[in-house]
Amino acid sequence: MIFYGASGHAKVAIDAWQASGGNVLAIIDDNPSINELMGLSVSSSKEILGSSKMPLILSVGSNTIRKKLASQLNHLFGNIVHPSAIVSKHARIGVGTVVFAGAIINADATIGKHCIVNTGAKIDHDCTIGDFVHIAPGATLCGGVQVGEGVLIGTGASVIPLKKVGAWSIVGAGAVVVEDVPPYSVVVGNPARIIRTLAHG
Repeated sequence: MIFYGASGHAKVAIDAWQASGGNVLAIIDDNPSINELMGLSVSSSKEILGSSKMPLILSVGSNTIRKKLASQLNHLFGNIVHPSAIVSKHARIGVGTVVFAGAIINADATIGKHCIVNTGAKIDHDCTIGDFVHIAPGATLCGGVQVGEGVLIGTGASVIPLKKVGAWSIVGAGAVVVEDVPPYSVVVGNPARIIRTLAHG
């Protein structure tokens, strides 16, 4: 696998890949001052993307940056599922998505492209997760939840069944979502309430 990004998120993605028995072909980062990560060399050169057919993971935590890179890079993308994750054979996972240790994805859940299902996150049956979403550590989505593109569900947050979280919203850490969340909203608390609307367009 090739990894694009040498941040803290990349460490967890690489660790999950190695735990699955995978080898790291290269790590790329746009910052030329980063030359090592977890004992592996890091390069700012993208030359390997033109010469290798090995799949690529965008190992960047920012949903916005992952979307930008995915639109710029014409390369085959891979997937990573940590061996300790539980993923139903009836779930569907989009290209470029990573599923970390202890995560659970249940039957008929659909996960979009270039998503992060972080450590111990739980996605129940019939959930639909858009592209470039990050479900943070310990977050829980109950059955039938719909999550739009680019959403961040914060650590330890919960969304009750059948609710919708609109595109590019942020659900704060520990929030409990009991009503639909409009796009571009920041919600916090229990029950979750809107505290800000994000600029977009």
